[in-house]
Amino acid sequence: MLVWEQRKLKNLVDFYSGLTYHPENIREKGTFVIRSSNIKDGQLVTGDNIFVAPEIVNCTYVKKDDIIVVVRNGSRKLIGKHTKLNFNLNNAVIGAFMTGIRSNNNNFINAIFDSDNFKREIHKNLGATINQITTGELKRMNFYIPSLTSEQNYLGNLMKVLDKLITLQQRKLENYLLIKKKLSNIFFNDKIVNKNDLLFEHRVKANQLFISYSKKGLSHLPVLSASQNKGMVFRKDESKNILYTHDNLTNYKLVEPDDFVVHLRSFQGGFAYSDKTGIASPAYTIFKFKNNVAYNSVYWKEKFKSYNFIQLLKKITYGVRDGRSISFSDFLSLYLTFPDIKLQNKIGNVLSKLDTQISDQKEIIKKLENIKQFLLQNMFI
Repeated sequence: MLVWEQRKLKNLVDFYSGLTYHPENIREKGTFVIRSSNIKDGQLVTGDNIFVAPEIVNCTYVKKDDIIVVVRNGSRKLIGKHTKLNFNLNNAVIGAFMTGIRSNNNNFINAIFDSDNFKREIHKNLGATINQITTGELKRMNFYIPSLTSEQNYLGNLMKVLDKLITLQQRKLENYLLIKKKLSNIFFNDKIVNKNDLLFEHRVKANQLFISYSKKGLSHLPVLSASQNKGMVFRKDESKNILYTHDNLTNYKLVEPDDFVVHLRSFQGGFAYSDKTGIASPAYTIFKFKNNVAYNSVYWKEKFKSYNFIQLLKKITYGVRDGRSISFSDFLSLYLTFPDIKLQNKIGNVLSKLDTQISDQKEIIKKLENIKQFLLQNMFI
């Protein structure tokens, strides 16, 4: 059974202060000075703000796995791990307005700093607005922790494993997204005109493929909204609270599965695809295939969201901003290239499977993050 006790942070770790440095004090060539501006979103990063000092004297060197804390900064994300920095750790030193922490169990200490209790301690000491936090205030903070070092190690290692799993799944997600992006750049390129290339065998104007329609007076149907990434979604599922009267719905347009929608942000994210039946704003243009047997809707859904197609749209979006739709008649004047239906089906199938993998990875990451958040909310209370 875990036995917890209240301990001050100063009794758990060793503190060391940062260096207030000046050019005239610099002695040792090639040493990096980490400044508070190097901590972004809770992690230390390299970049233009890293100061490469020709010489440094009276400095406090940072060792691998040390924890760096911004002690006078408006940021709420105060913690960074030195392991995120990409240079020789023997030539690093913390700069002004920072303090360092050394511990025999940094995994456990990092879990404390990630916890809700740490945030509550900050606000209890400093109020709602964090203008600065001093090393002394950090030392006085109290936490309930397991009394046994072995139990602290167990909890610290558990959080480290969770962090590694989340990072691994995020990398997998990034790889799937990169694969899809590269395939989309190959499959969808309307600048190529080559009848000998099966990907671009056909080239016609959009007006030969699509037709718009507007059917109204169906206010009993659910209201749909266009989203950047999910296509057409039920408005009730959106977090935005959009006010409208039921009487206005009689003017909304019918949207059916396999329809495409030109919406008010199409100039940024392409056309929205619908796999639902509902009604949408009269500001939208609804269009469909003239012959849906000859075309694969998944292929065209992906084409209308691809980078190359959005670049093509720029030809007809001069001056278009939020609140104003792309001219559908201008879209109909564009030349589009595409393969025959058999290849469309294969491409659509490949991209659909990638979407499934991407969705699964996002769900895995969400569940792992929920587990971590639950633990952090219920630890160190």
